Amino acid sequence: MPLVSVVPHARRAAARLPALALALLTACSMHKGHAPAATRMAAAPSYAIAEQASGESYQDVGKNPWVDASQDHLSTFAADVDTASYTIMRRKLNEGGLPPAAAVRVEELVNYFRYAFPDPAPGSPFAVVMDAAPSPLVPDHLILRVGVATRPRPPAEHKPMRLVFLVDVSGSMAAPDKLGLAKQSLKLLTANLGPRDSVALVTYAGDTRVVLPPTGSDDKHRILAAIDELGAGGSTAMASGLDLAYSQAMLGLAQGVTSRVIVCTDGDANVGPNGMPALLAIIADRARAGVTLSTVGFGMGNYKDALMEQLADKGNGNNVYIDSLAEAKKVFQDQLGATLEVVARDVKLQVDFDPAQVARYRLVGYENRTVADRDFRNDQVDAGEIGPGHQVTAMYEIELTTAARRAPAPLGQVRIRHKAPEGSDTASEAAFAMTAPPAASFAVAAADLRFAFAVTAFADLLRGQDEAKTWSLDAIAEVARASAGDDADR
Repeated sequence: MPLVSVVPHARRAAARLPALALALLTACSMHKGHAPAATRMAAAPSYAIAEQASGESYQDVGKNPWVDASQDHLSTFAADVDTASYTIMRRKLNEGGLPPAAAVRVEELVNYFRYAFPDPAPGSPFAVVMDAAPSPLVPDHLILRVGVATRPRPPAEHKPMRLVFLVDVSGSMAAPDKLGLAKQSLKLLTANLGPRDSVALVTYAGDTRVVLPPTGSDDKHRILAAIDELGAGGSTAMASGLDLAYSQAMLGLAQGVTSRVIVCTDGDANVGPNGMPALLAIIADRARAGVTLSTVGFGMGNYKDALMEQLADKGNGNNVYIDSLAEAKKVFQDQLGATLEVVARDVKLQVDFDPAQVARYRLVGYENRTVADRDFRNDQVDAGEIGPGHQVTAMYEIELTTAARRAPAPLGQVRIRHKAPEGSDTASEAAFAMTAPPAASFAVAAADLRFAFAVTAFADLLRGQDEAKTWSLDAIAEVARASAGDDADR
């Protein structure tokens, strides 16, 4: 039976199908003209992406170009563990539409999923995986995966957390999938707090209010009752809310403690009289002082994705989007430590290609995380933070040299630079050689590499990348399904 014909059945059987394959099948049905009339793109090019008219805003970060390795053999970028783009994409597909091309950040789709990693070597914070295979799209091209992971940490070993929930209770949040889902999410987080953790609750609308001062997790009933009382109405004074939230966070600031502000909003915000640059400067200053910031997005219609990502980046936190209670459980229950704790600061990766082997390369994604090659060892340049059990995967497309096709050799090496989670700003650096030869064919490559490539190709199609247009959505879905394994998220 053709894939498009099984889409209605796949929707009813979603729990039994790989999640990405279901998303691909959904996209397949829309691509072939089976989308609802409101979202069908009549007479559009095969892979045109419809920008939906709404109050939402997304930043178009462009697409990384092909780079001649003989002119520039270094590819440098900051680690990124955000996943908001994936869940925004999933929600759009589930609602029968396509995400705006600017909403698709390839690395966030790839990093939404978990991959198999060895344990880090003794004394090293990172495990590294590098593997390659022939591209199924272009002869003589390789697909390269560079993955970095930190060691998971049992809940009992997590540092004490001093959290401030900063909740947008303005009128725009008055919907079940906004404030309603935010309250459910915060209750889940509260239920998973450890005995040494505490929570404060601050709200903002037309004015700001401390609903709950810092309260220990041994008084969860009080925390849950405060969350229950939240209701929406009024305008959106985010800047004032952040000021108040930081004042509460500073009360619990201490060495060996995770202090974080968690902003729950649809991103529709008044950033204050001094504008965005001043607000971002304050957030960066508080992060340097030890209070980090994460953004948790809810709802659609007026969602400000670019704002949410900017705030989290400056706050040395992460940016997630909650589209369901199941996603809230993943973020605030299954991956709580990775979501909120930091084990490595200012993490940068630099891939050093051997020009004798690599003619040119393309980093797929990370467009707004690239770092100038000269700044890899400049420790004043901000990069990305990684928590315990976090994984960062980057995908490259590589064109080999004629010499490499005749006599393959290692493609190069990967360097990782990072700082300790607190204390000294002195950075450490480690290098890892790409010694493993590429797989003989894409079909026999590691399942994780094939799955990550399927995600990458799907993301490239959604954002209109030329390199992916020679592959069909049906073929991508088949690769995703065949390589998903028993991972329920896939």
